[in-house]
Amino acid sequence: MADRFGVLLRDARRRAGLTQDELAARSGVGVRTIRRLETGSGTDPRIGTVTLLADALDVTQDERRGLLAAADGKHPQPPEPEPAPAATAEPPEQVPLNPVPSALPAVPPEVSEAADNLARVIAARLRREEELRRVHDPFPLPVRWRQAPEGLADHWDNICRVPAGVTARPLDLAGEVGDVAAAYRRVPSRRLVVLGRAGSGKTVLTLRFVLDTLAARTPGAAVPVIFNIGSWDPTRTPLRTWLVEMLQRDHPGLAAAAPGGATLAAVLVDTGRILPVLDGFDEIAEGLHRPALETLNSVSMPLLLTSRFDEYERAVTVVDVLTSAAVVELTDLTPDDLAGYLPRTARRVTTGDGNGTAWDTVISALREDGGSGASANLAAALKTPLMVGLARTVYSDSRDRDPAELLNTTRFPTREAIEDHLLDTFVPTVYGGQSASPDGQGQSWDVGRVRRWLGFLADDLDRRGTGDLEWWRIGGPVSRSSRVLLATGTIILATALVHWLFFTPVAGLVLGIPLYWDVVLVDGLLTGLVIGLPFALLYVLMVVRKDRVLEPARVRVRLFDRSSLRPGLRRKIITRFAAGALGGAVAGVVYTFGNLLVRALAPYLQIASDADTLVQAIVGDALTFTAVFGLACGVVLALAAALEAPANLTTATSPGDLLAANRTTVLRLAATLALALALTITFAGFPVTGAVKALLGSLPFDINWYASGGLTVGLTGGLSAATGYIIAFTAWGHWLLFTRLRLPLSGKLPWAIGTLLDDAYRRGVLRQSGAVYQFRHARLQEHLAKSYRTGR
Repeated sequence: MADRFGVLLRDARRRAGLTQDELAARSGVGVRTIRRLETGSGTDPRIGTVTLLADALDVTQDERRGLLAAADGKHPQPPEPEPAPAATAEPPEQVPLNPVPSALPAVPPEVSEAADNLARVIAARLRREEELRRVHDPFPLPVRWRQAPEGLADHWDNICRVPAGVTARPLDLAGEVGDVAAAYRRVPSRRLVVLGRAGSGKTVLTLRFVLDTLAARTPGAAVPVIFNIGSWDPTRTPLRTWLVEMLQRDHPGLAAAAPGGATLAAVLVDTGRILPVLDGFDEIAEGLHRPALETLNSVSMPLLLTSRFDEYERAVTVVDVLTSAAVVELTDLTPDDLAGYLPRTARRVTTGDGNGTAWDTVISALREDGGSGASANLAAALKTPLMVGLARTVYSDSRDRDPAELLNTTRFPTREAIEDHLLDTFVPTVYGGQSASPDGQGQSWDVGRVRRWLGFLADDLDRRGTGDLEWWRIGGPVSRSSRVLLATGTIILATALVHWLFFTPVAGLVLGIPLYWDVVLVDGLLTGLVIGLPFALLYVLMVVRKDRVLEPARVRVRLFDRSSLRPGLRRKIITRFAAGALGGAVAGVVYTFGNLLVRALAPYLQIASDADTLVQAIVGDALTFTAVFGLACGVVLALAAALEAPANLTTATSPGDLLAANRTTVLRLAATLALALALTITFAGFPVTGAVKALLGSLPFDINWYASGGLTVGLTGGLSAATGYIIAFTAWGHWLLFTRLRLPLSGKLPWAIGTLLDDAYRRGVLRQSGAVYQFRHARLQEHLAKSYRTGR
């Protein structure tokens, strides 16, 4: 109810020490709206408005839920209320798999539709991921877990959410991979930590958890989403903000505005409709585990967290356990597990004792020695699903290798030697002359080059301290000066080519200008400078100086789309107009002196003979071209802001599809802007020349503007400026210049980069995480990077 919301809002504002005017300025919500909400008059607030106010007040997660519940007319409730178990009774075993929809704040239909669509997209992608990983071929490895040491988990009273004075018994959470969703629902706090050594199956476990949870999900319930938490910096980005950013990166349609102003992603997170599955706590940068755990303890949202055992134990020792979280630990595979799995992955062979497989000798040694003697190293290496999966690929899928060689202690004296061998042989095996395309017609690669290319990518990720292979960040280290020089030089060259191939023949045919090739050459280069230098200035000010990484646009180009009338559009249009006007004005000044130089060189053009007339001519041209180009560029960039509409909810989220969607958006926008710039320059010239004549008065020369000449200049400028815009200010343009062109020329990647990444994904070298790729495992990334650095 509105009056209760007003009380909560007023109390939160006063605790923050803000006046109504200050809150309005910080949140973007009108002061009259805030005054009306606090007094309880008017209609109930929209969810988007509540989100903006909560962000501005920096309230806790519980306070945010209270505001949302009050805005919906409900009293705040725990997201998943649980009956208190008796002091001597077991905690309840049957708990709903998902939060009850009625316990979540009501949302507009658009938000519910977005959640349901997100659930469908994630389920389809993860099923595909399991197929590529061959999780069910022939059956899932028996990944098991047990209770972790008591010192790593919170008190059972807190985990079971029992009231004061009631003692809860420990929960029995042991199980196998198919039971993970059931084990999670037995935890009343809905906070579970899964620990394990490298390669123990944590990531596969999260896949199964999400798929099983989605299979039982009802419309309106929370959607489990896997987030690679290793890329999170808790000292710079709050958890909620980071979750929203990752959702919008992987699902661009969620960047659209929900009713009330906030994005769909923000509303989904704020209303508890996202269940974070945080994978890879151990991959957070060194020194950030403590603030990360402190931040996770400051929120009460349900979650599932995975980590390597040692890193989590150190963080808990320094800080505290994860509040209200139960903790389980993945166990090692046994020789019986290997005996039941590996032979069924290999083809049958005829032996003296009848039919068998290549693994029979290995399995017999593992069982007879009991993990000692010659089989000790191998038994230690094959305790994790990662190494078993690699061994399966290297030996079961290959006719040329005998797994019995793994028992050779001279060749493999240690467990580490066996693991390095499996990691080193994995890539040559999967690329050993076999196509990964379903029709068998896929790309054929040279194994040595593939190893070098993949090593370069792994080394680039290691250098940046991340596991996310984002196509818009691929490029290796590039200094600021190199970025500016390469971008500026490319724009100048592209503009000169446009001038030589378009303006020169058109000017000769339409304007009747004779062609002198020395003048044409100089004129093209000068035109390149006219376009390139302003773009270089804006590129330095808006991108390089701020160390910005241009990310894929989460928009599409629509001429008529009411959804594009979103909050903040007016400010964006004004900012774009100012930036365009500045760049256009600089272009006008450069064009004035370039035009003067061309007149001095061209035998068919005349230039003023005395200094006074020359100065007046320069001033007149400078005023004219500065005003025309500044107005045109400002209008065009403002138009670009107005044409950008939010992406569809059904926008594909794979890396390749995201690249294709951005290419389409950029080219459509550039074509529209090129035409708009040409028309603006053409028709803006007439009033501008009239104003310049009126301003300067009687002059010994005449300033004229011709439609044919203006259109020719406008089309040339439009095509050139569109090229400059693509290269300097779009993620796809950076991809073309710094990745698609520069890296193949230097031999670091092939020309078909997209084909390489997609093929590596189908072969199981890479995995997909939302809209980015990752290496199959961090161990594989580390091994390839190390090999690349050693070979280099």
